[in-house]
Amino acid sequence: MTDPPATPPDRRPGGRTARIRAQVLDAVRAELAEGGHEGLTMEGVATRSGVHRTTVYRRWRDVGGLLADVIDAAGEVDWQPPDTGSLRGDLAALNREIHDSLVVRPSFAVALMAASFHSEQAARAQTKLWADRYTQCEVLVDRAAARGELPSGPTDARRLLIAATAPLYLQLVLLRADPDPRLPEQAATAAVLAAAAGAFTVRPEDGG
Repeated sequence: MTDPPATPPDRRPGGRTARIRAQVLDAVRAELAEGGHEGLTMEGVATRSGVHRTTVYRRWRDVGGLLADVIDAAGEVDWQPPDTGSLRGDLAALNREIHDSLVVRPSFAVALMAASFHSEQAARAQTKLWADRYTQCEVLVDRAAARGELPSGPTDARRLLIAATAPLYLQLVLLRADPDPRLPEQAATAAVLAAAAGAFTVRPEDGG
């Protein structure tokens, strides 16, 4: 499904505009958590938020606009990557955050992922958010290299981070496996061992 382009609300509006946005986005999160993307409607969000439906339609236009703004709002949160003093500790801490967001019921993170398959606007916003988060987390690899935890030569930080975090999405979202509290540490350890063996070292033939 292709959503029509919409003019997004101001990123950090003030006063009454900020209150309205907060009310509406809180309502979207609640509706998604309770009923998933299938049950998300403009009318339902307007009712739950207490904001007149005309205002909701005027500012967000459609469900895709609501989803995109919820994801944009997540990117505005002042989140910082873990800093435990070791690459393994940092990746394990990062994975625990991901793990907790995926296993909580209802999972807002899972609901947003599902919704992104039904809204092009939401898909674009989520792709940007994930790309920004991975870029932000590249500092974990930079710090590890500075500490001498990685082989000499540049390390492909994005590949390392994806290798460390992907098992959580595979197990918990795609395979719908039971939560395993050991998984964050195990996935982090596997990625660190692979990195130490040079699996993510950029070589001339890689074009790096």
